[in-house]
Amino acid sequence: MATIKDIAARAGVSIATVSRVLNHDETLNAQEETKQRIMEIAEELEYEVRVQKKRKKKLKIGVFCSYSPKEELEDPYYLCIRLAIEKKLEEEGYRKQSVTLNDTADSVGSVDGIVCLGTFSKSHIEIVSGWDKPTVFIDANPNPLQFDSIVVDFKNAVNSIVDYFVENGHTKIGLIGALDCDQDGEELQDLRKDYFQKALEKRNLYHSEYVKIGSYHAKDGYTLLKQLYDEKHLPTALFVANDSMAAGAYKAAYELGLSIPDDISIIGFNDIPNAKYMIPPLTTVRLYMEFMGEYAVQLLEERITQGRDICVNVVVPTKLYVRDSVRNIF
Repeated sequence: MATIKDIAARAGVSIATVSRVLNHDETLNAQEETKQRIMEIAEELEYEVRVQKKRKKKLKIGVFCSYSPKEELEDPYYLCIRLAIEKKLEEEGYRKQSVTLNDTADSVGSVDGIVCLGTFSKSHIEIVSGWDKPTVFIDANPNPLQFDSIVVDFKNAVNSIVDYFVENGHTKIGLIGALDCDQDGEELQDLRKDYFQKALEKRNLYHSEYVKIGSYHAKDGYTLLKQLYDEKHLPTALFVANDSMAAGAYKAAYELGLSIPDDISIIGFNDIPNAKYMIPPLTTVRLYMEFMGEYAVQLLEERITQGRDICVNVVVPTKLYVRDSVRNIF
């Protein structure tokens, strides 16, 4: 393979001159004939310009989780996303710094950007904003003009659940949902409940007596299904707000002597790893948790390295994974 030295020898010029011509250095003071001769010799010798790759900056990324380790274990949704974030950071060779509410602008001064995972109150958002770092939120979209965000397409997810129940002949459709408050005591809106109610109201199928609201824990799924049974308001089909609560509902159904799906059909949400191993395997909405975690790192990297000013708000689609927990009653 020809080298710059070979071209310089043929052209009768210095190696530096050849290098500057081949790299289109406009500040080079050389005759056009010389430049043309160098280019022609380079083509004749089939010289290939080596493009030097820029060394990728090793970023330091802060990770701020709004929930406790205990809450993470009770609902693996956030656990799966956090692990995906950490895996992506490791793959890219980036350093991770755990960030908490006790941090200040000084203590996070060395980080290049922050990933926020969970639900956040107004006071939390103010703290994050005060850190003045490129930030991406996962599962929250507090200010689409200030922060990047990645959220789930709850509307289409819930519509797919209701459609599937109706396609299988169900008209008595209920919900075991959840209600949380943020750190300021403000009630957090659960879009799943809102979209569920709207989807059933369009079909004149909504009945409030089939709806029970608790917390996002297995014990609540267990307790609330038993309440529906005791109150004689047990629907034929039940949407449960997450798979952990669905596991609790499964246990309650077993204790009550109810067969799934013969006596009651159940659809969960999240598609946590053990959903397919439940008996019967749980039909549930898959959230692409690994993608959400990985893409959050990519968004943050892009904003840091390219200086993007416009915020990006990503809505991630879902997929209904049909297994064996829904019965066709036509």
